[in-house]
Amino acid sequence: GRALLVLLLAGTVSLLGGLIFGYELGIISGALLQLQADFQLSCFQQEVLVSAVLIGALLASLAGGILIDRHGRRRAILASNLVLLVGSLILTLARSLTVLVTGRVTVGFAISVSSMACCIYVSEMVAARQRGLLVSLYEAGITVGILLSYALNYVFADVDEGWRYMFGLAIAPAAMQFLSILFLPVNPVKLSSWDSDCQKGLIPLQDTEGRAAAKQEPYQEKHYSFLDLFRTRDNMRRRTLVGLGLVLFQQFTGQPNAGPGFAATTSLMEVFAGTQSKGVVPNPPLTQKRDLAGQSRKGALESTSPPLSAAPWAQHTVLNWITLLSMMAFVSAFSIGFGPMTWLVLSEIYPAGIRGRAFAFCNSFNWAANLLISLSFLDLIDAIGFSWMFLLYGLMGVMAVVFIYLFVPETKGQSLEEIEQQLSRKR
Repeated sequence: GRALLVLLLAGTVSLLGGLIFGYELGIISGALLQLQADFQLSCFQQEVLVSAVLIGALLASLAGGILIDRHGRRRAILASNLVLLVGSLILTLARSLTVLVTGRVTVGFAISVSSMACCIYVSEMVAARQRGLLVSLYEAGITVGILLSYALNYVFADVDEGWRYMFGLAIAPAAMQFLSILFLPVNPVKLSSWDSDCQKGLIPLQDTEGRAAAKQEPYQEKHYSFLDLFRTRDNMRRRTLVGLGLVLFQQFTGQPNAGPGFAATTSLMEVFAGTQSKGVVPNPPLTQKRDLAGQSRKGALESTSPPLSAAPWAQHTVLNWITLLSMMAFVSAFSIGFGPMTWLVLSEIYPAGIRGRAFAFCNSFNWAANLLISLSFLDLIDAIGFSWMFLLYGLMGVMAVVFIYLFVPETKGQSLEEIEQQLSRKR
């Protein structure tokens, strides 16, 4: 009964964390229309306001890892909820552009810390066979959050100063996540003891032989400095290569611009119509229960290379439909591969003593690449054209498959301790 309760609460925390993330990324699309009229914003000011959340997220990636490792995953999530509350109140009560940007940076900081801490905390909380599903719920929550934000954009579109309600309603899921995590353990995993973890029913080993082998080589939690990420100790340099490779390929295959589902198809139709709209679009993807379907992490990642045919060659109806279907395939491939699997693998391959800082380090490159790709997308289209842009994304997808095949380890069905022992020995 206790294990079931922990699973339900962990799933709730993961889902709500993703929902908040997706909501905060998506809500600006509707709020900006009203903010532009209320504050007489120029194009540059709109871009700054939209990008402020990415700047806050990047700052959190640089500092959040220390918070997660030093003060714990649970406290980091609780702190992120409180920071999000402050940021939402700032946005709701804002009377100037400066205050709005401050609120957006604060919110970006909160959702970035929460995204890292949630993935790590949940991965440590549950059994190996459930880890993929529970961590992937975070990505499912992102999609639900984006859909919810679009729905509320519509509801408050004609309400006077409706943007205040849009920003303020983020407090509700943050409060629910805060209350949910209060009932979960402070330290979900005792890494120094196999037996105690198995008896809890939360982190059982794969089988009897695996348990016996693990006892012959008892796991000892080690302490690492940040510089150890770039050293050969316990094969850490290779793990850093894997982490950076995953987050960079995730971005350079084009998902910041072509990955957000309905927003992507809308932008594509605007291109067909000869129009362009500039802005930073959210990056978040629908997820599926990949682990329970029996597919491996590497298999899921290798299936995500984008199609090469997503280019509007002509205004012919058939070609337009081919382009639309190709875009849908692009989004779907990302949603069941790079979207959830990158963060799942990152939460598994690093030792507990440096997991937060390592995750944050890789995440900082993720946000920086996201910002770079989003800001250069339209300029790149003007320079090389829409068709060549997607051809470039396709080639990056092929390179990603090669990288994953050569460097990414398989972690499906293994406990975090087994993964750590395997990667420490591997040369």
